[in-house]
Amino acid sequence: MPAAPELSPLKRFSVSESASTPVLKNFIGGRWRPAADGRTFPNEDPAHRGTVLNLAPASTPADLDAAVEAAAEAWPAWRQTRVAERQDLIQRFLDLLEAAREELARIVTRENGKTLREARGEVDSALLEGRHHARQVAAFSGTWAPQFSAETAAWELLQPLGVVGVISPWNYPLNVMCRKTLPALLTGNTVVFKPASFTPWSGVFMAQLFEKAGVPPGVFNCVNGGGAVIGNRLVQDRRVRAISFTGSTAVGRAIQHLAAANFTRTQLELGGKNALIVLADADLDAAVDAAVKAGFGCAGQWCTSTSRVLLHRDIAADYTERLRARCAAMRVGDPLAEETDMGPVAGPAQFQALTAALAQARRDGARLVCGGVADNAEGYYLLPTVFDQVSPAMACFREEIFGPVLALSAVRNLDEALAWANDSAYGLSSAVFTRDLDAALRYVREIEAGLAHVNIHTGYKTPELPFGGWKDSGFGPPENGRSGLEFFVERKAVYVRGAS
Repeated sequence: MPAAPELSPLKRFSVSESASTPVLKNFIGGRWRPAADGRTFPNEDPAHRGTVLNLAPASTPADLDAAVEAAAEAWPAWRQTRVAERQDLIQRFLDLLEAAREELARIVTRENGKTLREARGEVDSALLEGRHHARQVAAFSGTWAPQFSAETAAWELLQPLGVVGVISPWNYPLNVMCRKTLPALLTGNTVVFKPASFTPWSGVFMAQLFEKAGVPPGVFNCVNGGGAVIGNRLVQDRRVRAISFTGSTAVGRAIQHLAAANFTRTQLELGGKNALIVLADADLDAAVDAAVKAGFGCAGQWCTSTSRVLLHRDIAADYTERLRARCAAMRVGDPLAEETDMGPVAGPAQFQALTAALAQARRDGARLVCGGVADNAEGYYLLPTVFDQVSPAMACFREEIFGPVLALSAVRNLDEALAWANDSAYGLSSAVFTRDLDAALRYVREIEAGLAHVNIHTGYKTPELPFGGWKDSGFGPPENGRSGLEFFVERKAVYVRGAS
């Protein structure tokens, strides 16, 4: 997924210039602090252009250094805590998160633009995944080696890394943050967390919950600011042993380059161009539901959203008409209204990039079935947009658009569908709709993606299984599952023989 576009340099406002606007602070070493130079940047409401929700710290390298220092000082004591103590802390945090569900959902909606129903769902997902990690860590341990000598015992010991950096995205600002931060803390690491610049308020709210839960000073730190200023600083600090990042492939590649200098471990969850295959025998209504949910949920701004729909040519026209009718019925508008189906995109940079992508699709020869820019100048609104007659040579087939845009292509058979689905630099998620078990199993074997769904939309996941992409969609151990914990530990082989 694209990272929040950074302003270079990040646009700054002093507190004195906007005294009536709420000002957020960083959480470093158990204390709330402004940026070292007192400067801030505006947090805009995407549903109301020009409306500043609050001002966030435009942190300096000195702020980031202070957070890393606090985390490094806290780590020796935190690593010695019992797993049960860490579980207790995380459970208190999750209880507070659940109690704040409605308040936090409204914050996410106001600064991100997703509907209130979607924001509540994000809180629920964070709770589901967080509770899973808190449970699974109790049984997370190394393995015993077979006894090869009567005098010698051998086993694998898992130990925390130390200070780790978490860089979360703006599209799921709390769920992804929890998916990274909670396993890191549960395995005995300390965390420096950088929220996305589009969603600083959500990050600060989560830091407040950790403070209320009783996190020891320095164990969890939250620093807001521009990626080029403090994100790079975090990756390059030799005291930081690992970076878990979700964002664009371009930024992920830059992080990997910087991290290589210190052999810093990385977990990169990156972009996608996810394909939904619909075969001739599919339940078309169910397949349309899947495209609408995964293609237009969160205004198409999630890394596992459906972007391409590969339709067997025998059902392509019927499917396209059913999809067009569903799009026409969708209510686009105020994301805080319960009846709204789709809110705005996340801000001006997203809006400009998406309108440019729509224009490019038309220039390339794709046919606009429905959608485009909404007749609503109050916010950054697009309509659910569908193009058909899309060929693999077109930009809308190949490039990640990251918005409410579906590219439809007609294929002759499963062979062509798989070839076209795999003809991508990305490999995050995918789906097929069919009643043919043999076709479904062949798809599972041959699709080049980290997530494969049969008769389920591309965004579905469960925390018991790994979440990560192939090719340019990811690097390093995936999140969730056992690997979500394994990323944050070192392995040590231990051999013990009694003294003679």
